[in-house]
Amino acid sequence: MPPIPQNTEKWLQKTIDSAAIILFSKSRCPYCHRVKELLKENKIKHATIELDQRPDGSTIQKALSEKSGIHTVPQLFVRGVCIGDSSKVGKLHEDNKLLETVQLNKYDYDLVVIGGGSGGLAASKEAAKFGAKTAVLDFVKPTPKNTVWGLGGTCVNVGCIPKKLMHQAAILGYSLDDSEKFGWDVKKNEVKHDWGKMVEGIQNHIHSLNWGYRVVLRENAVDYLNAHGEIMDAHTIKITKKNGETSTITTNKMILAMGERPRYPDIPGDKEYGITSDDLFSLPHNPGKTLVVGASYVALECAGFLTSFGYDTTVMVRSILLRGFDQQMAEMIGEYMQKHGTKFIRPCVPTSINQVEPADLEKGKTGRYRVTAKYSDGKPFSEEYNTIIFAIGRDPCVNLETMKRLGIKLDKANRIICEDDEQTSLDNIYAIGDINAGKPQLTPVAIQAGRYLARRLFAGSTELTDYVNVATTVFTPIEYGAIGLSEEDAIAKYGKDNITVYHSHFNPLEWALPHRDDNVCYAKLVCNKAANEQVLGFHVLGPNAGEITQGYAVAMKIGVTKADFDATIGIHPTCTEIFTTMHVTKESGATPKVTGC
Repeated sequence: MPPIPQNTEKWLQKTIDSAAIILFSKSRCPYCHRVKELLKENKIKHATIELDQRPDGSTIQKALSEKSGIHTVPQLFVRGVCIGDSSKVGKLHEDNKLLETVQLNKYDYDLVVIGGGSGGLAASKEAAKFGAKTAVLDFVKPTPKNTVWGLGGTCVNVGCIPKKLMHQAAILGYSLDDSEKFGWDVKKNEVKHDWGKMVEGIQNHIHSLNWGYRVVLRENAVDYLNAHGEIMDAHTIKITKKNGETSTITTNKMILAMGERPRYPDIPGDKEYGITSDDLFSLPHNPGKTLVVGASYVALECAGFLTSFGYDTTVMVRSILLRGFDQQMAEMIGEYMQKHGTKFIRPCVPTSINQVEPADLEKGKTGRYRVTAKYSDGKPFSEEYNTIIFAIGRDPCVNLETMKRLGIKLDKANRIICEDDEQTSLDNIYAIGDINAGKPQLTPVAIQAGRYLARRLFAGSTELTDYVNVATTVFTPIEYGAIGLSEEDAIAKYGKDNITVYHSHFNPLEWALPHRDDNVCYAKLVCNKAANEQVLGFHVLGPNAGEITQGYAVAMKIGVTKADFDATIGIHPTCTEIFTTMHVTKESGATPKVTGC
């Protein structure tokens, strides 16, 4: 059942003004059915609101009749104009004017989405389902190394997808090491990793996704414009193609979904000799000895799989690991990675990069670069590397002059300040995804925000994206899944006396035969004493943490308590069953270590 609008008249006016083509109907009305058939026959996509399936349906119909003067349904509205009831729609069809009528538009488009990433694509496809004439503008500015990619944004091309595939490649390497203990005759000296073959396979998969997105847009009648978009005013966009050709398009609504790009540290040699994750996943040669600068999840994930492939990998950290995440869990990740071969330099920041020897890729020779840096106490650092990867954060892809000229408000990080419904300072321009200030910067968040926004704009929905308790996973060699508040944030918000933390290590059964480390994997629940021990934070460190965490996100969304976990019977033997038997609290001082599986 859709949420009930608090002010029916206001909601109705906004819905009619915003929607491209919307039909107010009743599900069992034969006249309504006739109009639906005519729209279907003419292949006219539209939104439908069934008044008899809403508890506020009679209220909406009353407000509708006062607005249109028509006291019955169906009533068809096109871009704010009442086309009429079934007889008028039928007459338009008989006169072969129905299609022409619904195509009337004072703008070129009902919606233009700037940004062809996950959120932008989701919003555009959803809007088109309801009859909105929609376009997607997507343009990839080349990196300093001239790396570019296709439609789909960061996640598909230089983020989630290639990252997870390289993480999987690393897991397979660990499994090969373990397999001997399970009876497999694996000659370790004959096992080697082929960087080029892996990159080729990953890029082939990405290219298939790029093509698939273009096909889906075409199938949904969404115009794909591979061009740069510059907002001229609230309804006008200047587009510039790769060849320099320019033109303008107009639109009723805009959604900004440009995402973010990796930041460089602004030191000598950074862009000339360094790369970012935008370049790594298509790197044509193996990275060799690598320095990863940064402590973000991108930094640790990349360092993790590079180490597993056998490359000498070092992480240079300015201060803390995984800022914004639970710090106990972050430090446990760092300890695990260090124990398994990744080096850490902290606290330290780079000051310059100089070329020692240029690369000769035809001969399979990588370049050598000297990185100079400084520890927080002033002590100098200097070392040579083949590859330097910057993962120190990301900056939003917004034009500051344009935002200022339009009056769109930004926060200190230059992300766009939005209302709860993703509306910016201008009432017809919206922002979703990573550029929306204060929202989780995750692909599924952008997708849901885009879909929900399109439904509100073009289908009369009032449902908002719920940004609370969004699950996430860091795909380091030992995965970390989290939902809700970190232990630190829970204490800061509710007070230490109101927080109970249940925790326990666990030993995956699959680690038993290879004799992997005991009491490395860890789980904890951060609970609110004052609210029946409602779980505020869910945290797990171990294999397949992402798969574990996803299921618990549903429970967290509906306010699960510690008692609910206790009353649940676990599946044995699994890692996740530890959450059903966890009883040790931090305040008790008892050890969370376990023996056996």
